[in-house]
Amino acid sequence: MASLKEIKSRIGSVRSTRQITSAMKMVASAKLHKAQGAIESMLPYQTKLNAILTNLLSTYSTVESPYVVKRPVNRVAIVVFSSNSSLCGAFNANVAKQLAQKIESYAGLGQENILIFPIGKKIEEAVKKMNYKVQGSFQHMADKPSYEETSALATQLMDLFASKEIDKVELIYHHFKSVSSHALISTDYLPIDLTVNKADANDKKAQKKIRIDYIIEPSLEEFITELLPKVLCLQIFTALLDSNASEHAARMMAMQIATDNANELIQDLTKQYNKSRQQAITNELLDIIGGSMK
Repeated sequence: MASLKEIKSRIGSVRSTRQITSAMKMVASAKLHKAQGAIESMLPYQTKLNAILTNLLSTYSTVESPYVVKRPVNRVAIVVFSSNSSLCGAFNANVAKQLAQKIESYAGLGQENILIFPIGKKIEEAVKKMNYKVQGSFQHMADKPSYEETSALATQLMDLFASKEIDKVELIYHHFKSVSSHALISTDYLPIDLTVNKADANDKKAQKKIRIDYIIEPSLEEFITELLPKVLCLQIFTALLDSNASEHAARMMAMQIATDNANELIQDLTKQYNKSRQQAITNELLDIIGGSMK
């Protein structure tokens, strides 16, 4: 059995750790509040704008755009989002696992035909361990989401796709649902999917809306040329905000669990300390009583 000094020292150590995890939880909570407000404000706008554009392109099937052209996939780009720091549970590990599965599905293309754009230090390190060359460093974006930086990345991807240097672009990121729930998503970015949503496919009213004869000024071609890149830039930015909010939620939950575990451990150690102390006092009393009887 451990000595009273060892138990007391361990209780002090666990209490110090609890203070750290509790402080980190409060910091993550404050960051989450800001990030949650950003994604909850942006997501409905991005979703509606994307639906309008998809419906418009589906209605006017004669519209030509380099971003809707589907062709055989010989070269693919994967944009994957993670965090710069750890202590957020399985957040980064799940992203790396999903990326590994995605790379395996494209193994037939060859390593040189799989371009990876890692946003976040942790996934960048994971990509390098997989012996893949990263297509630039975007660590700053993971901590401080910026529309200008995501717009530059989106423009780069659109140029690569339009010039046929890549045939497909996919995104891997966490979608924030609530503080305790965030889902890992793998979705196509380019080419744009013009198929009707499943929910709309069974909705007659939605299908009627899709068939509306839109009045567009100055012209459909100019409208699409102007709007399409903005929608694609916004989609990358929304994914970044989604991932950022999910990271802070995961870290807050991880620190809450760590703090709860520390409290339980302190209770167990305190009981063990009291039991050992009581046993030591009892032994001393027995020695005193035994000595006085001689």
